[in-house]
Amino acid sequence: MSEIQETPKSKNGLFITLIAALAVVIGIMGYKMSNANKALDECEKSNKTLEEDMAGLSDMMSGYAGNMSNDLKADFRNMLKTYDQLKAKDASQADSINLQKAKIQGLLDQLNSNKKFSARQLYNMRKENETLRNIMKGYVKQIDSLFTLTTQLNADLETRTSELNETSTQRDEYKTQAEVASEKVKKGSKLQAYGFKSTGLRMKLNSTTEETNKAKSTTMVKSSFTIGENTIANAGRRYVYMQIISPDGRTLQSKSSNTVQTDNGSIAYSDKKEIDYNNQSIDMAIFYNQESQEFTKGTYKVKIYCDGQLIGTDSFTLK
Repeated sequence: MSEIQETPKSKNGLFITLIAALAVVIGIMGYKMSNANKALDECEKSNKTLEEDMAGLSDMMSGYAGNMSNDLKADFRNMLKTYDQLKAKDASQADSINLQKAKIQGLLDQLNSNKKFSARQLYNMRKENETLRNIMKGYVKQIDSLFTLTTQLNADLETRTSELNETSTQRDEYKTQAEVASEKVKKGSKLQAYGFKSTGLRMKLNSTTEETNKAKSTTMVKSSFTIGENTIANAGRRYVYMQIISPDGRTLQSKSSNTVQTDNGSIAYSDKKEIDYNNQSIDMAIFYNQESQEFTKGTYKVKIYCDGQLIGTDSFTLK
């Protein structure tokens, strides 16, 4: 009976404990909510104060916004001009430069749209202006360096070209001097023939010859002469050519293939003789035998060639 009466009492004590604990929790939560509400009120008050300060700052800065906008416009225009100058210096950078110019022009168009910009918007635009200006400085440095290098290379090229032209002029002068000297040596080394005696020859019955001036009797022509001393001429064996020109201007030839190259081109010759020249004077004679035709009356010219040069002339007459 006593155990049955104690059970309700225990339950009532438990409920009372729970209710007390719940009251404590509610009290704590209420305290915290009260503090949170106070903090929220303080934040709202601070935010309102900041908004009022910002509004005041905007009103205060509105007087400077127009000047800042004009300064930005001037800066952007100057940057566009600078980029045009850079593009003129280095056309290879045109694409990159045009891209930067488009960005600048876009910002300039915004400023020219007569919109009322806040101080913050102008500040952000000023920051973008600084970024674009730094990019432009990089282009200026790069292109100026290339332009300076190109200018130096062009100057070096002009110097080298001038030196080359001077060297070419000196070379041409030396070549001319060498050609003149060579011509002088050639002239100086030219052999000279003198002491001519040219005449017709007739054949005697004993198979010997004697001089004649009768055309009908002449069967051969003999030209004797002396080649003078020349110490600067090349010594050695060489051919001396005799050209006999008839009164009618025809060159007499023992063979139709008798031709030789001279300073005046290829000429026909009558006959030739090989000599061994040792820079000393040498007496010699060349004979021309005309077997199939008779000599005509008139004056015959005799020309002697050696080393491609005419070294002496003579004449004789047949009656």
